[in-house]
Amino acid sequence: MFQHVKVAISGAQILFVAFGALVLVPLLTGLNPAMALLGAGIGTLLFQLCTGRQVPIFLGSSFAFIGPIIYSMHTWGQGATMFGLFAAGFMYFVFAAIVRWRGMELVNKLLPPVVIGPVIMIIGLSVATAASGMAMGQAGGKQIMPYETSMLLAAISLATTVIVSIYARGMFKLVPILAGVTVGYIAAAFLGVVDFAKLANAPWFAAPVFHSPEVNWSAALFMLPVAIAPSIEHIGGVMAIGGVTGKDFTKTPGLHRTLMGDGLGVCVAGLIGGPPVTTYAEVTGAVMITRNFNPVTMTWAAVFAICMAFFGKFNALLQSIPMPVMGGIMVLLFGTIASIGLKTLIEAKVDLMQPRNLVIISVVLTAGIGGLTLKLGGLELAGVGLCSILAMALNLILPKSAAHHDGIVEGQDI
Repeated sequence: MFQHVKVAISGAQILFVAFGALVLVPLLTGLNPAMALLGAGIGTLLFQLCTGRQVPIFLGSSFAFIGPIIYSMHTWGQGATMFGLFAAGFMYFVFAAIVRWRGMELVNKLLPPVVIGPVIMIIGLSVATAASGMAMGQAGGKQIMPYETSMLLAAISLATTVIVSIYARGMFKLVPILAGVTVGYIAAAFLGVVDFAKLANAPWFAAPVFHSPEVNWSAALFMLPVAIAPSIEHIGGVMAIGGVTGKDFTKTPGLHRTLMGDGLGVCVAGLIGGPPVTTYAEVTGAVMITRNFNPVTMTWAAVFAICMAFFGKFNALLQSIPMPVMGGIMVLLFGTIASIGLKTLIEAKVDLMQPRNLVIISVVLTAGIGGLTLKLGGLELAGVGLCSILAMALNLILPKSAAHHDGIVEGQDI
């Protein structure tokens, strides 16, 4: 009995670690935080079903989809966005089939660092304007909150997040976003900019409100390529947890099974109106610190996430967080995502003196940051989706042969 209680407490601890990032995505994109909790819980359980509950991984809201969801919600509405997110889950099945068929060799050929690096950078940089706007208290180009108050709150939440991520130790080092939101919210309450009326009127228990998806192939085409980056992130996450536990999960239960589990989670989360799910580095860090490798812990974390989705007061509390508090954290968060893309290029030693590499990275960055849109009849491609296709196409088309000058070979293939 005591052992079961201990595992359940460990599960609650895992959810605490993942919580800040988990609810941040729906709060930034306009989706329902309750659905994010429900999607993460169900997604994790489906992942465990596909992998025979062998891998200690918790699936939470994916940051890669923040920019695309914001664009899609504005362009096509929530129903179409949900259909697009549901469709994005099938990209994981494609990768699972490729890995099952040819191993990682074909994946690496299609998606080398020169493709993945700039695409990850665009995931962060394409929504940099939105982050700054929220930090300044602006939405849709209009000043929603007083500028001075907004900047103060953004600075407090940003400073707290930075301090915790750099100076905190142990488990506290894994919750910088949660710390930033908490301190920022308290400061906002003291400044009188938190609307407590909705919180007071919210019921203690409430079933999450479901929104019906609408079939929209433009939204689906837009979202499909977006799933490329989190699919690669998933592979890295599985390898990372394998390194922590000392087991090779890419062989048992197999990378194709973990990808299928994640893909199922993305499909379900999209259908119910939550953000797509992905593996969480914070949870891997928690597993490393606690040395608790029992996958049942993740089952408990998933069950607690599902239960929390039905607490009306709790979801009202999340939705009462002032915009600049979230904006301050976004300034760091989106820059961090872009930095990971840069790190991918540096670690792979991508040679920017090679014209083909320079062309791929330059075109992707300009198209992504500039908001280039490709219209094909009634279909539209933009943002991360368009950049992914551009990067892959250029990588396949441009010749890889090294240039020769005066008998000296310049650069090597990646």
